[in-house]
Amino acid sequence: MAMNKELLDILACPKCKSELVLTQPEDGLICHACQVVYPIKEEIPIMLIEEAVPLVDWEAGAREQKHGPKTAR
Repeated sequence: MAMNKELLDILACPKCKSELVLTQPEDGLICHACQVVYPIKEEIPIMLIEEAVPLVDWEAGAREQKHGPKTAR
């Protein structure tokens, strides 16, 4: 189910109050100012600072899901 546009317009980063952008697929909310992603679990945004995932880690996880984990040689 798609995130409600009105809800997305209201939500802001709990740390810096910046605008949030929905990830594709719609499983997180990105704060570009803080470089973190707030996950969405069961259609509920988890807006706790301590639950935020660094953007680089989030993107690495997305790449692993798409292409499989890198194996050590």
